[in-house]
Amino acid sequence: MAKSENKKRTWRDKYRFSVIDDTTFEEIWRIRLTQYSAFILISLLVLFIVGATSALIAFTSLREFIPGYPSVTMRRNILLNAIRLDSLDYELAKRDRYFASVSAVIQGKQPPETAVMYDTSRDYSSIRFSSSPADSTLRAMIEQEEQFNITQGLTANNETATASLSELHFYPPVKGGIISGRYDIRTKHFGTDIVTNPRALVSAALDGVVVFTGWTMETGYVTEVQHSNNIVTIYKHNATLLKETGDPVRTGEPISVVGDSGELYTSGPHLHFEIWYKGNPLDPEKHVIF
Repeated sequence: MAKSENKKRTWRDKYRFSVIDDTTFEEIWRIRLTQYSAFILISLLVLFIVGATSALIAFTSLREFIPGYPSVTMRRNILLNAIRLDSLDYELAKRDRYFASVSAVIQGKQPPETAVMYDTSRDYSSIRFSSSPADSTLRAMIEQEEQFNITQGLTANNETATASLSELHFYPPVKGGIISGRYDIRTKHFGTDIVTNPRALVSAALDGVVVFTGWTMETGYVTEVQHSNNIVTIYKHNATLLKETGDPVRTGEPISVVGDSGELYTSGPHLHFEIWYKGNPLDPEKHVIF
């Protein structure tokens, strides 16, 4: 008996855990485990709890309660700021190229964007250009269509270039529109707001050259066109721009699409149209029949 009591215990000694009814002393449930199997069972249970907790935090919104973890709104703002920063970098690079071109023109040099790079490894002297019958037919058709254009040669002669504003014919930038906001210099509203069909085409009011195309936070996608007589027309809140900076445009030619871009000064799809003469804003309703 003494020898049995002094037996050394090991990991493989079996133990029994029982659940007994306190009234009838009936054994309801029991389990037999060794120390080794009990250690493994407890370890698996701990790993399951840790894994389930990690999955619950990783794949549910509970992770937002972790200190330092960004919320859905914060992640959305980070993404939007990254997109806006990329757009700003693009616009700044385009502005720098524009200023570099203007500086080169003032100095009598060739603008860097128009520099022509020739491939010296090829011989172009043997190339001969000749007009085809189809090309001649197309030219004749275009000349016939343009002979009754009231703006034909607007910038080609000095007499028209020095014409007064009353003698100019401004083409309506949009058709079938309703004026929703009028020119008011007191509130610094330097243009006219015209509501029209969404995705309607915006046309150039006069012949000219596009001097600016870009995006601003207040007015969205913007196009500015320089005309003769120191006139500039501005088209704001566009959905899509159809022209690039430097493109020549004709009167009535589509330059953009009506939209609702911009985070300020807009409550729906419309066009904000401005006319500037020698650096001063004009009331568009006095010069354009909308």
